[in-house]
Amino acid sequence: MELRQIQYFVAVAEELHFGRAAERLHIGQPAVSQQVRRLERELRTQLFDRSGRTVTLTPVGQALLPEGRELLEALDTFAAKARRLAAQSEATLRVGISSALGERLDDFLDALPADGAGTRFEFQTLDAHTRLEEVRAGRLDAAFVRGLDSAPGLRLLTLWYDPLVVALPAAHPLAERGRLDLADLAGLPLRIAPRDKNPVLYDTVVAACRKAGFEVTIGPPSTGLQDTLADIGAGTPGWTLMYPTAAGTVSSRRIALLPLEGEPVTIRMSLALRENADSERQELLVATSTQVRRRIARESRADAEE
Repeated sequence: MELRQIQYFVAVAEELHFGRAAERLHIGQPAVSQQVRRLERELRTQLFDRSGRTVTLTPVGQALLPEGRELLEALDTFAAKARRLAAQSEATLRVGISSALGERLDDFLDALPADGAGTRFEFQTLDAHTRLEEVRAGRLDAAFVRGLDSAPGLRLLTLWYDPLVVALPAAHPLAERGRLDLADLAGLPLRIAPRDKNPVLYDTVVAACRKAGFEVTIGPPSTGLQDTLADIGAGTPGWTLMYPTAAGTVSSRRIALLPLEGEPVTIRMSLALRENADSERQELLVATSTQVRRRIARESRADAEE
Protein backbone atom coordinates (compact mmCIF):
# COMPACT_ATOMS: atom_id res chain seq x y z
CA MET A 1 0.00 0.00 0.00
CA GLU A 2 1.29 3.45 -0.93
CA LEU A 3 0.28 6.85 0.38
CA ARG A 4 -0.47 8.05 -3.14
CA GLN A 5 -3.09 5.29 -3.40
CA ILE A 6 -4.79 6.73 -0.31
CA GLN A 7 -4.57 10.17 -1.91
CA TYR A 8 -6.21 8.90 -5.11
CA PHE A 9 -8.90 7.07 -3.15
CA VAL A 10 -9.82 10.22 -1.20
CA ALA A 11 -9.87 12.35 -4.36
CA VAL A 12 -12.20 9.94 -6.19
CA ALA A 13 -14.38 9.56 -3.08
CA GLU A 14 -14.79 13.34 -2.82
CA GLU A 15 -15.35 13.90 -6.56
CA LEU A 16 -17.26 10.63 -7.22
CA HIS A 17 -15.77 10.81 -10.67
CA PHE A 18 -12.44 9.38 -11.85
CA GLY A 19 -11.96 12.05 -14.54
CA ARG A 20 -12.49 14.99 -12.17
CA ALA A 21 -10.25 13.32 -9.56
CA ALA A 22 -7.51 12.96 -12.20
CA GLU A 23 -7.81 16.65 -13.11
CA ARG A 24 -7.60 17.61 -9.45
CA LEU A 25 -4.48 15.45 -9.02
CA HIS A 26 -2.96 16.69 -12.30
CA ILE A 27 -2.39 13.16 -13.62
CA GLY A 28 -4.01 10.94 -16.22
CA GLN A 29 -7.29 9.13 -15.47
CA PRO A 30 -5.84 5.65 -16.24
CA ALA A 31 -3.21 6.11 -13.54
CA VAL A 32 -5.91 6.99 -10.98
CA SER A 33 -8.05 4.01 -11.94
CA GLN A 34 -5.04 1.68 -11.86
CA GLN A 35 -3.84 2.78 -8.42
CA VAL A 36 -7.33 2.58 -6.89
CA ARG A 37 -7.67 -0.97 -8.28
CA ARG A 38 -4.34 -1.90 -6.71
CA LEU A 39 -5.45 -0.46 -3.38
CA GLU A 40 -8.65 -2.52 -3.51
CA ARG A 41 -6.65 -5.65 -4.23
CA GLU A 42 -4.31 -4.84 -1.34
CA LEU A 43 -7.22 -4.33 1.02
CA ARG A 44 -9.14 -7.29 -0.47
CA THR A 45 -12.31 -5.26 -0.65
CA GLN A 46 -14.13 -2.99 -3.08
CA LEU A 47 -14.13 0.71 -2.28
CA PHE A 48 -16.28 1.97 -5.16
CA ASP A 49 -19.35 0.66 -6.92
CA ARG A 50 -18.77 1.15 -10.65
CA SER A 51 -21.80 -0.89 -11.85
CA GLY A 52 -24.02 2.10 -12.58
CA ARG A 53 -23.56 5.19 -14.71
CA THR A 54 -22.08 7.03 -11.71
CA VAL A 55 -19.37 6.08 -9.23
CA THR A 56 -20.49 5.60 -5.64
CA LEU A 57 -18.75 4.56 -2.46
CA THR A 58 -19.39 1.09 -1.10
CA PRO A 59 -20.16 0.84 2.63
CA VAL A 60 -16.51 -0.11 3.19
CA GLY A 61 -15.36 2.91 1.17
CA GLN A 62 -17.64 5.19 3.19
CA ALA A 63 -16.28 3.78 6.44
CA LEU A 64 -12.63 4.18 5.35
CA LEU A 65 -12.91 7.70 3.92
CA PRO A 66 -12.51 9.52 7.32
CA GLU A 67 -9.39 7.46 8.09
CA GLY A 68 -8.03 8.20 4.63
CA ARG A 69 -8.47 11.92 5.17
CA GLU A 70 -6.78 11.68 8.58
CA LEU A 71 -3.80 9.90 7.00
CA LEU A 72 -3.40 12.67 4.43
CA GLU A 73 -3.74 15.37 7.09
CA ALA A 74 -1.09 13.60 9.16
CA LEU A 75 1.15 13.51 6.09
CA ASP A 76 0.67 17.24 5.54
CA THR A 77 1.49 17.92 9.20
CA PHE A 78 4.56 15.71 8.98
CA ALA A 79 5.82 17.48 5.86
CA ALA A 80 5.12 20.96 7.25
CA LYS A 81 7.01 20.20 10.45
CA ALA A 82 9.92 18.76 8.48
CA ARG A 83 10.10 21.95 6.40
CA ARG A 84 9.91 24.10 9.51
CA LEU A 85 12.69 22.18 11.26
CA ALA A 86 14.84 22.29 8.14
CA ALA A 87 14.34 26.04 7.89
CA GLN A 88 15.17 26.53 11.55
CA SER A 89 18.31 24.42 11.30
CA GLU A 90 19.51 26.71 8.52
CA ALA A 91 18.18 29.92 10.07
CA THR A 92 20.36 32.72 11.31
CA LEU A 93 18.85 35.09 13.86
CA ARG A 94 20.34 38.58 14.00
CA VAL A 95 20.07 39.91 17.54
CA GLY A 96 21.08 43.27 18.98
CA ILE A 97 22.68 43.22 22.42
CA SER A 98 24.22 45.54 24.99
CA SER A 99 27.71 45.16 26.37
CA ALA A 100 26.60 44.18 29.87
CA LEU A 101 24.72 40.93 29.35
CA GLY A 102 27.42 38.69 30.79
CA GLU A 103 26.26 35.18 31.68
CA ARG A 104 22.66 36.10 30.95
CA LEU A 105 23.39 35.68 27.26
CA ASP A 106 24.48 32.11 28.02
CA ASP A 107 21.22 31.59 29.94
CA PHE A 108 19.27 32.74 26.89
CA LEU A 109 21.11 30.42 24.52
CA ASP A 110 20.78 27.50 26.94
CA ALA A 111 17.01 28.02 26.97
CA LEU A 112 16.68 27.52 23.22
CA PRO A 113 14.11 24.72 22.57
CA ALA A 114 15.28 21.43 21.09
CA ASP A 115 13.57 22.11 17.76
CA GLY A 116 15.64 25.29 17.39
CA ALA A 117 18.97 23.73 18.30
CA GLY A 118 20.38 24.27 14.80
CA THR A 119 19.66 27.99 14.80
CA ARG A 120 22.68 30.24 14.34
CA PHE A 121 22.91 33.64 16.03
CA GLU A 122 24.65 36.78 14.89
CA PHE A 123 25.00 39.34 17.68
CA GLN A 124 25.56 43.07 17.22
CA THR A 125 26.47 45.35 20.12
CA LEU A 126 24.57 48.60 19.60
CA ASP A 127 23.11 51.40 21.71
CA ALA A 128 19.52 50.91 22.83
CA HIS A 129 17.94 53.36 20.37
CA THR A 130 19.76 51.86 17.39
CA ARG A 131 18.81 48.34 18.46
CA LEU A 132 15.11 49.19 18.39
CA GLU A 133 15.33 50.99 15.05
CA GLU A 134 17.18 48.08 13.48
CA VAL A 135 14.45 45.68 14.64
CA ARG A 136 11.72 47.94 13.24
CA ALA A 137 13.56 48.13 9.92
CA GLY A 138 13.90 44.34 9.76
CA ARG A 139 17.70 44.43 9.80
CA LEU A 140 17.63 42.70 13.19
CA ASP A 141 15.28 39.87 14.12
CA ALA A 142 15.26 40.81 17.82
CA ALA A 143 17.07 42.91 20.39
CA PHE A 144 17.70 42.88 24.12
CA VAL A 145 16.36 46.12 25.66
CA ARG A 146 16.08 47.34 29.22
CA GLY A 147 13.36 49.20 31.03
CA LEU A 148 10.73 49.59 28.30
CA ASP A 149 7.05 49.01 28.98
CA SER A 150 6.08 49.43 25.32
CA ALA A 151 7.56 50.29 21.95
CA PRO A 152 5.49 51.19 18.84
CA GLY A 153 5.39 48.37 16.32
CA LEU A 154 7.31 45.99 18.56
CA ARG A 155 6.43 43.13 20.85
CA LEU A 156 8.31 43.01 24.16
CA LEU A 157 8.94 39.63 25.79
CA THR A 158 10.01 39.85 29.44
CA LEU A 159 13.22 37.92 30.12
CA TRP A 160 14.31 38.87 33.63
CA TYR A 161 14.68 41.71 36.14
CA ASP A 162 18.17 43.00 36.96
CA PRO A 163 18.62 44.07 40.63
CA LEU A 164 21.20 46.87 40.52
CA VAL A 165 24.20 46.77 42.88
CA VAL A 166 26.08 49.71 44.40
CA ALA A 167 29.70 50.40 43.53
CA LEU A 168 31.59 52.79 45.83
CA PRO A 169 35.17 53.26 47.06
CA ALA A 170 36.35 50.35 49.16
CA ALA A 171 37.86 52.88 51.56
CA HIS A 172 34.51 54.54 52.24
CA PRO A 173 33.00 53.71 55.67
CA LEU A 174 29.81 52.46 54.01
CA ALA A 175 31.83 49.77 52.22
CA GLU A 176 32.26 47.93 55.50
CA ARG A 177 28.58 47.02 55.56
CA GLY A 178 27.24 43.88 54.00
CA ARG A 179 24.27 45.70 52.50
CA LEU A 180 23.14 49.28 52.08
CA ASP A 181 19.93 51.21 52.29
CA LEU A 182 19.66 53.54 49.35
CA ALA A 183 19.12 56.40 51.80
CA ASP A 184 22.63 55.79 53.19
CA LEU A 185 23.98 57.25 49.95
CA ALA A 186 22.22 60.64 50.29
CA GLY A 187 24.72 63.45 49.82
CA LEU A 188 27.28 61.27 48.10
CA PRO A 189 27.58 62.25 44.41
CA LEU A 190 26.09 59.80 41.95
CA ARG A 191 28.18 59.01 38.89
CA ILE A 192 25.80 58.13 36.09
CA ALA A 193 25.47 58.64 32.35
CA PRO A 194 23.49 61.78 31.33
CA ARG A 195 19.79 61.19 30.86
CA ASP A 196 19.97 61.67 27.10
CA LYS A 197 22.51 58.83 26.90
CA ASN A 198 20.70 56.32 29.12
CA PRO A 199 17.22 57.57 30.11
CA VAL A 200 16.08 54.19 31.48
CA LEU A 201 18.91 53.87 34.00
CA TYR A 202 18.89 57.58 34.89
CA ASP A 203 15.14 57.76 35.52
CA THR A 204 15.07 54.48 37.44
CA VAL A 205 17.84 55.54 39.84
CA VAL A 206 16.56 59.09 40.37
CA ALA A 207 13.03 57.79 41.07
CA ALA A 208 14.36 55.17 43.49
CA CYS A 209 16.32 57.83 45.42
CA ARG A 210 13.24 60.03 45.69
CA LYS A 211 11.26 57.06 46.95
CA ALA A 212 14.00 56.52 49.55
CA GLY A 213 13.48 60.11 50.74
CA PHE A 214 16.21 62.19 49.12
CA GLU A 215 17.08 64.07 45.95
CA VAL A 216 20.17 62.55 44.45
CA THR A 217 23.31 64.64 44.03
CA ILE A 218 24.55 64.18 40.48
CA GLY A 219 28.35 64.14 40.18
CA PRO A 220 30.47 64.41 37.04
CA PRO A 221 28.75 62.50 34.22
CA SER A 222 29.83 58.94 33.62
CA THR A 223 31.45 58.51 30.22
CA GLY A 224 31.70 54.75 30.59
CA LEU A 225 31.48 52.17 33.37
CA GLN A 226 35.18 51.32 33.45
CA ASP A 227 36.21 54.99 33.49
CA THR A 228 33.73 55.72 36.28
CA LEU A 229 34.91 52.78 38.35
CA ALA A 230 38.51 53.86 37.86
CA ASP A 231 37.68 57.35 39.16
CA ILE A 232 35.78 55.97 42.15
CA GLY A 233 38.58 53.53 42.92
CA ALA A 234 41.13 56.35 42.75
CA GLY A 235 39.31 58.12 45.59
CA THR A 236 36.98 60.47 43.74
CA PRO A 237 33.92 60.81 46.01
CA GLY A 238 30.95 59.13 44.46
CA TRP A 239 28.97 55.99 43.85
CA THR A 240 27.20 54.35 40.99
CA LEU A 241 24.72 51.57 40.35
CA MET A 242 25.58 48.79 37.95
CA TYR A 243 24.02 45.67 36.54
CA PRO A 244 24.97 42.46 38.34
CA THR A 245 25.96 40.93 34.99
CA ALA A 246 28.76 43.52 34.81
CA ALA A 247 30.01 42.84 38.34
CA GLY A 248 32.39 40.18 37.05
CA THR A 249 34.33 42.84 35.17
CA VAL A 250 35.30 44.61 38.42
CA SER A 251 38.75 43.41 39.40
CA SER A 252 39.97 46.40 41.40
CA ARG A 253 40.29 45.90 45.17
CA ARG A 254 39.61 49.62 45.46
CA ILE A 255 35.96 49.08 44.51
CA ALA A 256 33.32 47.63 46.82
CA LEU A 257 30.14 46.12 45.37
CA LEU A 258 27.17 45.95 47.72
CA PRO A 259 23.56 44.84 47.26
CA LEU A 260 20.75 47.08 48.43
CA GLU A 261 18.71 46.31 51.52
CA GLY A 262 14.93 46.06 51.31
CA GLU A 263 13.17 46.65 48.02
CA PRO A 264 15.73 46.27 45.24
CA VAL A 265 16.16 48.73 42.41
CA THR A 266 15.41 46.62 39.36
CA ILE A 267 15.29 47.15 35.61
CA ARG A 268 13.41 44.79 33.33
CA MET A 269 15.23 43.13 30.46
CA SER A 270 13.03 42.31 27.47
CA LEU A 271 13.46 40.85 24.03
CA ALA A 272 12.01 43.13 21.36
CA LEU A 273 10.78 41.77 18.04
CA ARG A 274 8.48 43.08 15.35
CA GLU A 275 4.76 42.46 15.84
CA ASN A 276 4.58 41.11 12.29
CA ALA A 277 7.71 38.97 12.59
CA ASP A 278 7.89 35.63 10.80
CA SER A 279 5.60 33.30 12.77
CA GLU A 280 8.10 30.45 13.06
CA ARG A 281 10.89 32.68 14.33
CA GLN A 282 8.44 34.42 16.63
CA GLU A 283 7.36 31.09 18.12
CA LEU A 284 11.00 30.12 18.67
CA LEU A 285 11.84 33.40 20.41
CA VAL A 286 8.67 33.31 22.53
CA ALA A 287 9.44 29.75 23.68
CA THR A 288 13.05 30.69 24.46
CA SER A 289 12.03 33.81 26.39
CA THR A 290 9.48 31.88 28.43
CA GLN A 291 12.02 29.20 29.31
CA VAL A 292 14.79 31.61 30.33
CA ARG A 293 12.34 33.66 32.43
CA ARG A 294 11.21 30.54 34.30
CA ARG A 295 14.76 29.32 34.81
CA ILE A 296 16.00 32.62 36.23
CA ALA A 297 12.93 32.89 38.46
CA ARG A 298 13.67 29.43 39.89
CA GLU A 299 17.29 30.41 40.51
CA SER A 300 16.21 33.61 42.27
CA ARG A 301 13.84 31.71 44.55
CA ALA A 302 16.56 29.20 45.38
CA ASP A 303 19.01 31.99 46.23
CA ALA A 304 16.41 33.69 48.45
CA GLU A 305 15.79 30.46 50.34
CA GLU A 306 19.51 30.05 51.04
